[in-house]
Amino acid sequence: MMDAASPLDRLAGAPLNHLLRGNAWARDLLKTHAGKVARFDCLPFTVSLVILDSGETAAAAAGSTPDVTVTLTPGLLLRIAARDQNVWRDIRVDGDTALAGVLNQLWQHLRWDAEEDLSRVFGDIAAHRMTQSLRLFEQWARAGGDNLARSFSEYWTEERPLIAAAGDLRVFASEVDTLRDDVARLEKRIERLRAG
Repeated sequence: MMDAASPLDRLAGAPLNHLLRGNAWARDLLKTHAGKVARFDCLPFTVSLVILDSGETAAAAAGSTPDVTVTLTPGLLLRIAARDQNVWRDIRVDGDTALAGVLNQLWQHLRWDAEEDLSRVFGDIAAHRMTQSLRLFEQWARAGGDNLARSFSEYWTEERPLIAAAGDLRVFASEVDTLRDDVARLEKRIERLRAG
């Protein structure tokens, strides 16, 4: 008898299946890997999902051997949430590379159609206005985050130097190189004086 799946596995599968039901192309990609198990590790959490014949997912039985394991850190999760296009190269993937490629493709192209879901509850016009407002808020938050990061960077490099400015680092590296070369020349002179 197989062990029951964890509640976290069952919880993770529901929103993913909701997205998959609205995207036949994504289900078609996953159908070719039916029966395979994908495990996602981000300590302290682990989620294991099995791919069904329909192209949807279900919680994998506890103790199932994963065909692919995707290892994430909390920092990588933040980059994923921010839709960083380069994050996949920093994620550790072990196992079935073909399935890993499909997961990467899903991450890059699978999107939630919030307006469609909201229109079922609030109607088309209200849903459209809500999603427009959310997009504007997202743009505002992104711009605010960028401005805040720039302000902190300026403060830490100019006002209260906790971080060295890029120009200062270049000068320092150049001075270290010059010092290294001078020390090497001095050592050679000392060796010649001792030998001669």
